[in-house]
Amino acid sequence: MSGSTPRVRSLDGLRGFAAVGVLLYHLSLVARPELSQAAWEWLTQTPLKVLFAGTESVLVFFVLSGLVVTLPALRKGFSWRRYYPTRILRLYLPTFGAVLLAAALILLVPRDRSLMPDGSWMQSAQATSVSLWSLLSEASLTPRSYQIDNVLWSLRWEVIFSLLLPLFVWLALRMRKYAILCVALCVTASVLGRVFDVEALIYLPVFLAGAIMATRLGDSEERPTTRHQWPLALLGCLAGALLIASWLSRPLHAPDIAQNVLWGLASAGAVLVVILAVRWRAFRALLETRLAQWLGRISFSLYLAHVPIIATVAYLIGSQRWWWVVLISVPASLGAAVLFQRWIEAPSHRLARATGARIPLAAAK
Repeated sequence: MSGSTPRVRSLDGLRGFAAVGVLLYHLSLVARPELSQAAWEWLTQTPLKVLFAGTESVLVFFVLSGLVVTLPALRKGFSWRRYYPTRILRLYLPTFGAVLLAAALILLVPRDRSLMPDGSWMQSAQATSVSLWSLLSEASLTPRSYQIDNVLWSLRWEVIFSLLLPLFVWLALRMRKYAILCVALCVTASVLGRVFDVEALIYLPVFLAGAIMATRLGDSEERPTTRHQWPLALLGCLAGALLIASWLSRPLHAPDIAQNVLWGLASAGAVLVVILAVRWRAFRALLETRLAQWLGRISFSLYLAHVPIIATVAYLIGSQRWWWVVLISVPASLGAAVLFQRWIEAPSHRLARATGARIPLAAAK
């Protein structure tokens, strides 16, 4: 792998759009109890669902993480001694900031679960109080579920992948020659994880697929194809369909195992979306627009900060006024993300780089 592989800006834009998709997904969960069954089915069992595919967008994040975290490890001069402290700081410092923000909002705005619709996301997945133990527990990224800021479940898998990166790099390099077959096997493993409800089998192969893709990015994949774009457009339709296949199939009332297989195929959709972000000229141009790049720059902060803001707005004005929750939460989340990126995420990255720079490349003899 060459040490001069350029940054692929379209991947930043893809990350930005994926973060917006997660934001819209959580807003849809606020609206869900107030919508008719027909309206909900029209939104979620048609191609419109791709605009707010929440868990599916997280799979895109995982493929991207597998790719972009692996890339530096393939370059000459990479230091594992520097990698671990810098990576941990880059993940945990923004997490601490997000947990403190969420806790402050919970303490500022009183919350009563009885005011929320029975069985709703707002009632079941949002903390109404904060203790020192719950704060430290969620900030550690070790629990399986999170209520102070429930997007942190995915950061737990980011940490696991980051700690196991040497293994992922070793596997990816040995799978490089048969990359297409091995990525297909990763997707198959993720499908089996859905069928048998094994979280590690669902998510870790998705990271590995991204790592395998990283080993091939230095060949010709970093340049978008200039001819025969229409097959890539068809592949884009397939990618979108795979991402939301389990939703599109619901009117068919398929058996549970079929639903789980289709849900597992969202990992294939996520892989294809990342490939298309590199190879499909029209898609890449969209992802390199100024708006997409701006969203990409604040994407991690937006991802961390939006749920506490949505929950606070919903408790302030009531989830039954879900349209107001949407109208207020979107700009508020974007604004909070800008501030979070400037005052927490960016300084965390600078501290991580400075810490890494102070660590010698090799042990003194």
